[in-house]
Amino acid sequence: MNIYISGRGAFAVQVAEALLDEGHQLAGVAAPRLRKGQSDESNASSWDRLRSWAYPRSIPWTDSAELRAMHVPDGVDIIVAAHSHAFLGRRTRARAAVAAIGYHPSLLPLHRGRDAIRWTIRDGDKVTGGSVYHLTERTDAGPLAAQEHLFVPPGATAQSLWREHLAPLGVRLLSKVVADLAAGRRIEVPQDERMATWEPAMDAPPLFKPELIALPGTASVDGSRWALHAQ
Repeated sequence: MNIYISGRGAFAVQVAEALLDEGHQLAGVAAPRLRKGQSDESNASSWDRLRSWAYPRSIPWTDSAELRAMHVPDGVDIIVAAHSHAFLGRRTRARAAVAAIGYHPSLLPLHRGRDAIRWTIRDGDKVTGGSVYHLTERTDAGPLAAQEHLFVPPGATAQSLWREHLAPLGVRLLSKVVADLAAGRRIEVPQDERMATWEPAMDAPPLFKPELIALPGTASVDGSRWALHAQ
């Protein structure tokens, strides 16, 4: 399959390498210009890890702050969101011939939102997990393609839970779903909205939605004030 990855950091690199190891191709990546807390564009060590990884491999890169449909090349089968903090709009998702999927580190529909792991720890959850879902206009609310639970180890922090458990699970689940799609197996299980929870980001700006514009008096389902561009 021909894959386009929108993501950031070590997790996106791990997903990219796993997909290449399984014989898929990468058509391009979208990632932030710089790592969090860095400001020196001229220093490659300040670049986001996915951008740095793609550069020596001649894999086309787009700043995720600018990602639009026109940046996704022809012939892409699957768009994969791997720790992506940019909303992939309808036109962008439509550039994928087969599917646009993402990984969320919770048992969706629980803990929708970008700080799912921190809320898992804050709420004292004993069980968590990871979910791969089909991207839609509603943040973290698309049909499920794969899901797996795990127990939260005693004394776990948000960082250790992600690094030691949820990130490896995400790589494995994304690889599984891509393999399923490549074999013609498409799983879409609707999320149970009766169980849905949404928690706001604790110390981060709202999810960036490049295909949308802010208009007074309009709001999306996740509470952000946005309205669709005319299509």
